[in-house]
Amino acid sequence: MNSLSIRLPNYLHEKVRELAERENVSINQFISLALAEKIAALMTEEYIEKRAARANKDSFEAAMKKVADREALDEDRL
Repeated sequence: MNSLSIRLPNYLHEKVRELAERENVSINQFISLALAEKIAALMTEEYIEKRAARANKDSFEAAMKKVADREALDEDRL
């Protein structure tokens, strides 16, 4: 495992300390989890952009024609 030294503004450090305490984890663990979440979000965004670039309207419409035409279930209604 590697270590990393970072500088945080005082207000951010205090907020991280409060949230880590509330979550019953160390500040290091809290920051590691927050960083992992941010990386996952950015990677997901990148994946969706790449997937969208491959989109094909004709293929989508062909797939939708295979879906049964019926009313939505009550629990699926908005």
